[in-house]
Amino acid sequence: MRSIRNGVSASQLGEVAWLKSSASTAQGNCVEMAPLDGGEVAVRNSRDPHGPALVFTRPEIAALAVGVKAGEFDFLTV
Repeated sequence: MRSIRNGVSASQLGEVAWLKSSASTAQGNCVEMAPLDGGEVAVRNSRDPHGPALVFTRPEIAALAVGVKAGEFDFLTV
């Protein structure tokens, strides 16, 4: 298993299946996520597909999802 550092170029992750929300807009306002072979999850800005990707553990992504569902980050969208 290779070690992946945060801020790595998304293109350096190789062939990964990037997913984006069905709520993303035609203007490209979305974040894409991809499961990695080592169990981590990569996150990138869809407007910059070759730019940096942040890599998180599954528990970190799960904690984010719980917070989003609970509305803890709603103030960031207004």
